[in-house]
Amino acid sequence: MRIYFQLLSLLLFVQNGLSQTTNNDSLARRHQQMMDIIMTKPKLPVKHIGIFLYNGYQTLDAMGPYETLGQLSGVKIFFIAKEKGFISNQRGMKIQVDTSIDKVNKLDILVIPGGAAETFLTSLDTTVLNWIRKIDQTTIYTTSVCTGAWILGATGLLNGKTATTNWYRAAEMLQHYGAQFKDSRWVQDGKYWTSAGVTAGIDMSLAIINELMGEKYTQGVMLNMEYDPHPPVEGGSVSRSPAIVKDMMEQMYDMGLQPLFKKYLKK
Repeated sequence: MRIYFQLLSLLLFVQNGLSQTTNNDSLARRHQQMMDIIMTKPKLPVKHIGIFLYNGYQTLDAMGPYETLGQLSGVKIFFIAKEKGFISNQRGMKIQVDTSIDKVNKLDILVIPGGAAETFLTSLDTTVLNWIRKIDQTTIYTTSVCTGAWILGATGLLNGKTATTNWYRAAEMLQHYGAQFKDSRWVQDGKYWTSAGVTAGIDMSLAIINELMGEKYTQGVMLNMEYDPHPPVEGGSVSRSPAIVKDMMEQMYDMGLQPLFKKYLKK
């Protein structure tokens, strides 16, 4: 009987040791899996991301990609303006921009946010358009958010491309720039990424991260942002909004933009 208990004790000791080893191995593997995600190397060498700001830009068009793309490991993300100084968003909030376009000759990713009337007027600024064309020569990705596609389109870089933009007269505006409108949250056509309105810039930025870093890294970014939209009512797109709401918003936009279109587009 005594030998039996000794053998049983020895067996339990061995089993406990094996279990501990198994647990340690499991923890080690799990730790390595987590490190593999954190240390993921991008498929393409993105190091410098510039977001072009101008007076009247839509806040989230710029800040959404700034927050999202800024979570790429090892990148420098910063704002650029035609001239450095304070730049006002569409509601008058000022942000200091320390870098002017004449100081930036190369970027890995360029982001062009949208807005309203000021965006359209910026699309007529030859100095800005020439700078975008120059930067585009060496970018890995050239991108726009919302009506930022109007500025990008005015450079001629979207000519013959498939793209998306803010829902307001989207097909009409992109056709003006030689692009084919696709009703999608975001669109990639080669190196050119475009997104629909405002919040869609976050989705586009996540899609870029997924392209560069893979699914697990992207899910980590999403969890870090706790990005899991759940609006209180259905809407947010033309197809999901009542017709009266869409017509109301379109008329509001027309009041501010149609006079500019009539003045400049024919020219």
